[in-house]
Amino acid sequence: MDLAYLRAHPEHLPTFLTHQRIRETPVPGGNICTASRLTLDDGHSVFAKTWPQEAGRPVPESFFATEATGLRWLREAGAVAVPEVLVTLPDLLALEWIDPGEPSAAVAERFGRELAALHRAGAPAFGARWPGFIGALPADNTPDDGPWAQWFAQARLLPYLRRSVDNGALRETDVALVEQVVARIDEFGGDEPPARIHGDLWPGNLLWGDDGRIWLVDPAAHGGHRETDLAQLALFGGPPYHERILAAYQESWPLAGGWPARMPLHQLHLLLVHTANFGAAYRDSVTRSARDALSGVGRATVDG
Repeated sequence: MDLAYLRAHPEHLPTFLTHQRIRETPVPGGNICTASRLTLDDGHSVFAKTWPQEAGRPVPESFFATEATGLRWLREAGAVAVPEVLVTLPDLLALEWIDPGEPSAAVAERFGRELAALHRAGAPAFGARWPGFIGALPADNTPDDGPWAQWFAQARLLPYLRRSVDNGALRETDVALVEQVVARIDEFGGDEPPARIHGDLWPGNLLWGDDGRIWLVDPAAHGGHRETDLAQLALFGGPPYHERILAAYQESWPLAGGWPARMPLHQLHLLLVHTANFGAAYRDSVTRSARDALSGVGRATVDG
């Protein structure tokens, strides 16, 4: 099997894997899926993701199809580097292989400009026309005309707050803090039309390629607020040359006044996803983000 054959007959990949016609090498693949590098007969490599058998439950319906649709949608913008989707099956996703490279200021600045161009490509509504996932959790992608603040509260904060309560990750005092943020959601300002966003843009979902570009992987792609991507990018220590990414983005498409004070609000979504998925280990991060968001309400609507 070579790359041309794989593109023409993607459904044959499992058969070739079963009969060991393809060299398969395990690679790091995140917290959810089993990942491997497949080496084809023509020397090309492919990145493959499968649902782990040890997960104890079947792959969620449309899980890999949703990721493939999101990757294609981001790639269609022609702005930022996104791997080509080669195979989409119910229990397997295969993508173009990206050879890793070293982080640099020049690559970071290029990515900042490209990310701005991706966001400018826009979306027809908040949400998307396909089912949503963020990690292994479902995401409500029901298209919504906005305004953004109410959509964000109802579709991106409250569902994961409820899950975090149900699994015991958050206490009553924690819940009350987040509920205060939701109650004051209209006071933050910064409403914008829907941007085309990655939706899960923590630094681990950036691949620094040897071609001098940053590639986007593992999206929860949808129409959202561009500040959400930028806020998520700052989590968990941020990527190398983070300040250069942001500066180049700002030069290409300046953010609305008060954006720094809104960052904790946008980060609260992904942090609630973490308490919903991984439990109380992320409780303090949620409460800190909620407090920071509330303390910045007055500043969020002020230029600067």
